[in-house]
Amino acid sequence: MKSKKALGIFSHNLLIAVLCVIWLIPIVWLLCMSFSSSPSMNTSTFFPKEWSLTFYQKLFQPDTVNQFPMWFMNTFKIAVATCIISTCFVLMVAYATSFGKFKARKPLMNVAVILNLFPGVLTMIAVYFTLRTFGLTNSHIGLTLVYSASSGLGYLICKGFFDTVPRALCEAARLDGCSEARIFAQIIIPTSKPIIVYTIINSFLAPWMDFVYAKMILNAGISEKYTVAVGLYKMLDKSLINNYFTIFCCGGILVSIPIAVLFFIMQKFYVEGITAGAVKG
Repeated sequence: MKSKKALGIFSHNLLIAVLCVIWLIPIVWLLCMSFSSSPSMNTSTFFPKEWSLTFYQKLFQPDTVNQFPMWFMNTFKIAVATCIISTCFVLMVAYATSFGKFKARKPLMNVAVILNLFPGVLTMIAVYFTLRTFGLTNSHIGLTLVYSASSGLGYLICKGFFDTVPRALCEAARLDGCSEARIFAQIIIPTSKPIIVYTIINSFLAPWMDFVYAKMILNAGISEKYTVAVGLYKMLDKSLINNYFTIFCCGGILVSIPIAVLFFIMQKFYVEGITAGAVKG
């Protein structure tokens, strides 16, 4: 029995190791290619023949094609604005569904869960024509609205965390004459740091990594308005890839750094938010 158990553990760990290697191969290749001395793609060897930091320097020297610093700032502004709006929406909806007692509560929660079953790309055409009607295509405001508008539907994990907050605290505050807004701001928010961090990270990641909606909405070919995903993708055009592939790799590596730093700093709160929110979610 012990040998079978040991064999099972070994097989399990071996499978995880193989999957990790498969997952890491393209990331390591991208990192290595970003240090290549050649501007074009090299498929003959896994590692570059000559190593250089030249293209990291060129990444921050804008030209007619490469405008990475501007793309980075565009993406950062959209991500921060979306993060603030989405976090507020999610926390307020979660509070209302967790602490509120109203007749339509259950039906609304069921509708939200059902809507989350459908991928967001199904609404792309309707979203685009709606934005065009209001003149919000090729606009960072329109893109922020798209990312933020349905964020409240992702309330479920946050609600699960709020369900663990002692109701006695809220009842005592109500007896003292506190309004719902004051209870939410001064009691619920201070005791919910893990789920707030989780919500902030998720809200920031969506616009930071998105390509589909950004490509659809920012479709006028105005390079100054591109996000990082759209701008880097343009470098892979057939007429540009031989001169900009290594710069593309450098941009891909630098874009991942803020997310990695954010996860390392807030990892403890992020894990606590997921585990606590999943208890009653």
